[in-house]
Amino acid sequence: MKRQQGFTLIELVVVIIILGILAVTAAPKFINLQSDARVSTLEGFKASVQGANTLVYSKAAIAGVDKNTTATDVTINAAGDTVSTIFGYMDDTETNFPTALEVSMETLGAAPATGNVTTTGGEDWAMFSDNGTVSFWQNGAPDSCVLIYTPATATSTPTYSAIPDASKC
Repeated sequence: MKRQQGFTLIELVVVIIILGILAVTAAPKFINLQSDARVSTLEGFKASVQGANTLVYSKAAIAGVDKNTTATDVTINAAGDTVSTIFGYMDDTETNFPTALEVSMETLGAAPATGNVTTTGGEDWAMFSDNGTVSFWQNGAPDSCVLIYTPATATSTPTYSAIPDASKC
């Protein structure tokens, strides 16, 4: 009686075919993970800005400057850090967001051209303030994957753009 040593060629081919079929059916589910992660990160960042703005407004109300129509500095922590507010909420001053959110952020000199937004110093976020709005991008994200913040006005609280879907990120 002869003992069998290992697998036959037929068995190996069948296993390779089964693995190929599994790979073809499962691959599409994993292709878009990076875009989904960018959307989730942008949603988290939006929530952070909203939370920081709530705290800034609370500090402004305590200081009695929540009705001011001109830029007013509000101290936000014991270290003496200040943010510039209008109607009690953060205005479009570029230094406000890195200070209030405590994140590494590069201020861009111009809106990014088509393509991915890359910071020069490896910061986590890039921002651009223009015409009363502030745009935020995650480092390495496409320029279409953006959150836009519009400061408060006499008739409205700050507004935030809708988070783009995964096809834009």
